[in-house]
Amino acid sequence: MDLPFDGAISRYFRNDAPKAVRRAIEQADKDQILSKSYPYREEMKKKDYEARMAELQLQLVRMHHDLQARGRRLIVLFEGRDAAGKGGTIEAVRLNLNPRVARIVALPKPTEREAAQWYFQRYVETFPALGEIVLFDRSWYNRAMVEHVFGFCTPEQRRKFFAQLPEFEKMIVDEGITLIKLWLEVDRAEQLKRFLDREKDPLKQWKLSAIDIDGLQKWDAYSRAIAETMAQSHFPHAPWTVILSDDKLRARIAAIQTVLNAMEYEGKDPARIGAIDTRICGGPGLIAL
Repeated sequence: MDLPFDGAISRYFRNDAPKAVRRAIEQADKDQILSKSYPYREEMKKKDYEARMAELQLQLVRMHHDLQARGRRLIVLFEGRDAAGKGGTIEAVRLNLNPRVARIVALPKPTEREAAQWYFQRYVETFPALGEIVLFDRSWYNRAMVEHVFGFCTPEQRRKFFAQLPEFEKMIVDEGITLIKLWLEVDRAEQLKRFLDREKDPLKQWKLSAIDIDGLQKWDAYSRAIAETMAQSHFPHAPWTVILSDDKLRARIAAIQTVLNAMEYEGKDPARIGAIDTRICGGPGLIAL
């Protein structure tokens, strides 16, 4: 079977990956958590996940119905490391919601005209109308991290981004839009394992990009960019919620709980939502950089 990008991920694993990362992948059992700092050693059992998810999906539907009835608006940003599980978590949130009014926004590379506009402009154009939810699969934080790490923006453009960011997000909140910012963090060995799995699976190879390949060598640069971003964007009016996503199932549950807890709606049942696992979900302090 031909591997995408000429087998670049396998080659990185064999030749360039840190020894500790390579060893963790080689020695791990199928359902074992690779990160030694993660509070669980094995992934959540599928039957336990499905039972919890059934309760949460019902709460999401109630929340969405109430949001539409009251004409409220919700934005959820899904950010995180490559292969941290953003796409799967977004799909878990939207699984039983009306796709006409619960939209996923994943903007491509800006056109020449968009690149000449105010940086935030093309994101604002996708914002929800009354009764709508927008789920951002990556967001305006591209400038703070991906663009910065790969040199796609200048230091002055990034400085201006951080200068405008507090007021920009305050305007969103003052407008009456609920803004939730989720950061999914994953261990380096787990990230590489997921890339290797994608490389070998023809049904998942489409998820890989040249940015993923080039980013394998930039873990430390990403870590610095993440730390800088968290320090400059964890606002009282728009805080970050960090979710350790080495176990995708636990991460999806924590993400949905975070969304539900941020909203007031008719039929809200805290007992069915359940307590958030603070060992994997909390503030930026959870990230070990």
